[in-house]
Amino acid sequence: MSQINPRVDLAFKKIFGSLENKDLLISFINSVVSKEDQVVDIELLNPYNPKNFAGDKLSVLDIKAKDTKGNYYNIEVQISNEADYDKRALYYWAKLYSQQLTAGLGYKHLRKAIGIHVLNFISIANNPKYINKFIISNEETKERYFADMELYTIELCKFTQDDNENLDSLLPRIKNGLDRWAAFLTKAYYLDRNNLPKELDDPCIKKAIDVLQIISFNKEERDFYEGHLKWLMIEESILDRVKADATAEGIKEGIKIVARNLIASGTPVNVISEFTGLSKEEIQRL
Repeated sequence: MSQINPRVDLAFKKIFGSLENKDLLISFINSVVSKEDQVVDIELLNPYNPKNFAGDKLSVLDIKAKDTKGNYYNIEVQISNEADYDKRALYYWAKLYSQQLTAGLGYKHLRKAIGIHVLNFISIANNPKYINKFIISNEETKERYFADMELYTIELCKFTQDDNENLDSLLPRIKNGLDRWAAFLTKAYYLDRNNLPKELDDPCIKKAIDVLQIISFNKEERDFYEGHLKWLMIEESILDRVKADATAEGIKEGIKIVARNLIASGTPVNVISEFTGLSKEEIQRL
């Protein structure tokens, strides 16, 4: 059992984004993508997307990788439901696709870019499935086109809606590899690698538990982890209150509750603004 939460992006990256744990990343990707895109081996890439122009945003991907077929992957874990998440997801995908080309290369060298976003919030309210796949297809015929574009969202709070849900009650819902990873990400604290239920008895899950046990952070990483863990805990503490009133007004009130908690914890105003979407003036009024 580990005290480290794998849903915090820094811990997630240490589990899936290091060379010695490449097998875990391959297992996770293969649990998400289609049979045609199953990964045999993968190369970890620099997660920093360089600026093309002075005014361009520098995007940092949690994990960026390329498989032996030439497909590119962006695996992200998103703690907070930031404003314009959908636009950010597309922006990261576009960067992953467009920056494959270097000077002198033609468009024929472009390969499929696949975004996998692990979310700690509900992004698609009208669909009960916790994983959704997005492609481009003809609206009338449903025929797929622009096959290089693929985006997945994994909404963990749909997999288990109660953070305190007993592991035993979760087991009947574990049917495949992605279910196992979702259970690991949401219930890692309750898992003992030497006493796993048969639904989770998998070599990669066991190794991931081992990695959590030995993760170490330097001071800067520890501060970063603790800060993001605070975000996670605050958001989870207000989920029930927001669910009670799912109207736009209720959601707005939920955001204000998050902001007030962050103000009380001493979080800088500019950081609160970035994560909640509230203006600095609105935060000052709170």
